[in-house]
Amino acid sequence: MIGIICFLIIVVLANILTFYVGNPLYHTGVDFLNLNFWLLILIGIIIFVGDIFGAFPFPLNLPAPIIKAIGSVFVIAFVLRVFEWVDTATGNNIYHYFWLLSFVIVPIVFIIVLLAGYYEIICDLWAKARIRDESETVVHAADSNSFAQSPSPKSWEDVSAELRMMLYEIIHRFREEIRRR
Repeated sequence: MIGIICFLIIVVLANILTFYVGNPLYHTGVDFLNLNFWLLILIGIIIFVGDIFGAFPFPLNLPAPIIKAIGSVFVIAFVLRVFEWVDTATGNNIYHYFWLLSFVIVPIVFIIVLLAGYYEIICDLWAKARIRDESETVVHAADSNSFAQSPSPKSWEDVSAELRMMLYEIIHRFREEIRRR
């Protein structure tokens, strides 16, 4: 979110400076920035949503790699537009090579970002499972009478308390993930 706000400030300052700077290259750069403004905002929002999903605990963070991979495709689209702008500003004719290369790069980057995101999720799960296993190594001896007793039925108050604790735990984990990042 801070990145989006900083980008907005830069765009406003760049547009204000067009009144004081007479360089035609600067004016074409600001025009390029203004033309691609919504694409850059969309990229920022997509990556922001991906980060939000990434901050959730395990089952809820599964869409994060997909969203980030989609954001990476939009980043490549913006980079291609930058190459096109540089091509027109300098008078070179190399944009077509990058455009043809993009048909290969876009799927590769999408798959790499997707696999890296799911690999990160799996590594987090393994690390948490390893920590949980180490904390449960203490074995308590149970007396033989405890197996013969049947557990008492749970009341609705117990279910309500467990539900409140589950919601508290999810919100607490979400806040801790945000603080870590």
